[in-house]
Amino acid sequence: MADSGFEPLLQLTVTDSSMLRKHPKDITSIIAGVQKYVKLADEESALFNSFLEPKSVPRRTLLAKEGEICRQSIFVVDGALKSFTLDKESNEHVISFALSGWWIADMYSLINQKPGMLRIESLADSELLLLSKQNQELLYERVPKFERFFRIITENALVASQQRIINNLTLTAEERYINFMEKYPFVLTCAPLHTIASYLGMTPEFLSKIRRRLATRS
Repeated sequence: MADSGFEPLLQLTVTDSSMLRKHPKDITSIIAGVQKYVKLADEESALFNSFLEPKSVPRRTLLAKEGEICRQSIFVVDGALKSFTLDKESNEHVISFALSGWWIADMYSLINQKPGMLRIESLADSELLLLSKQNQELLYERVPKFERFFRIITENALVASQQRIINNLTLTAEERYINFMEKYPFVLTCAPLHTIASYLGMTPEFLSKIRRRLATRS
């Protein structure tokens, strides 16, 4: 749940990006992320591993859809995902991105087990690890420290969400785009202009003007 926080996502950044270029069956990256907050014994790591389902998806794979009940959290080993909603005219409103080392889910649906409000789709070919809600609850029972881990990253998401709201209210459109370039360089390589513009709360035409203006300065 990065910049989007409690928009209803889980994001967690893993510090060593070199650990994220591995096949999903190698869970080094996800274990490293967990152990930033709680220490795991070898048998606890092995149990966690047994609960994870690896999944490889091509670009533009729909992983969650509004109206469906979310039954899993997704960890991005490699690649990128986006969450978004569609309005009555089918215009896309991007809520968040999830990159390598982040968790993502429709938290409203996952927690309440009610029909979801979000779509989650891959922006690029992605390697994922899936943790079902059922297995997550079993994990809490057998290794209670995982409740602390997921609580911490949910709190981090809330903080990130608050910061994004403040940025949207206080920064200029150009400043928001510059921040975006610094935080999401990979998204710039795989997301279409309209997706980035939607996330930033502006039209593609206005974003194009900002990009041209910045290009003339460089």
